[in-house]
Amino acid sequence: MQQIAYKVGFSETAFVLDSDKADYKLRFFTPTQEVDLCGHATIAAFFLLADTGIIKRGAYTQETKAGILDIAIPDERTVFMAMLPPQFFEIIDKAELMPCFNLKENDFIQDLPIQRVSTGLEDIIVPIKDLETLSSLAPNADNISKLCQRYATAGIHVFTLGTDSGAVAQCRNFAPLYGIPEEAATGTSTASLSCYLFNYRRIRRDQVDHLVFEQGYSMGKPSEILARLKISGDTIREVQVGGTAIITGEKEISV
Repeated sequence: MQQIAYKVGFSETAFVLDSDKADYKLRFFTPTQEVDLCGHATIAAFFLLADTGIIKRGAYTQETKAGILDIAIPDERTVFMAMLPPQFFEIIDKAELMPCFNLKENDFIQDLPIQRVSTGLEDIIVPIKDLETLSSLAPNADNISKLCQRYATAGIHVFTLGTDSGAVAQCRNFAPLYGIPEEAATGTSTASLSCYLFNYRRIRRDQVDHLVFEQGYSMGKPSEILARLKISGDTIREVQVGGTAIITGEKEISV
């Protein structure tokens, strides 16, 4: 599987296997190593299963290294994946992020923290003040990798709230430690960001059923990621991420 993922060369390659614990078992590989979970690869895998007629609309479960997760296919084109409840870890000083992207002190949203968050895969969430600053980031892969190693995280998820489309946020995701210089859609990080924004009161209660996030614009590969939260009081009981997929072609690999 690792050899295949390396030859495919995508940010993640998903392998669908039989499971004695769930409907399917999924394993995810970047070009360099296996990861516990991948949101956009899950959506793509279940979209393909539905598109080829192997499964139909309904509820399913998938076994992953992050646990058993629920999958919902409400219509012919949309797939949602339930993530683990959020965990909020340490807040990180801005000075540690500046060398990663050539940022200055005033490039950040000042009243939101830089924080390590997980809903199954840990990311460093970084709030940036506007779209112009987000688009002009100058990622330094060595510095990003060192910071991710220091905090034992998969990558850095940078976002701004100032979108032109009405989306909650536009984002960029960097995980060079896993062989991913930048990713066009990151479901696990979107789930963490959704919980982060609700926790810091940047998402209203009347928004939680339909959250839209943008990613991939800086790569010329725009994506729209959906999220929804189930809340009780101020507690997030469940977070789901989803969307649809596009079949772009097939590859034949010799191993």
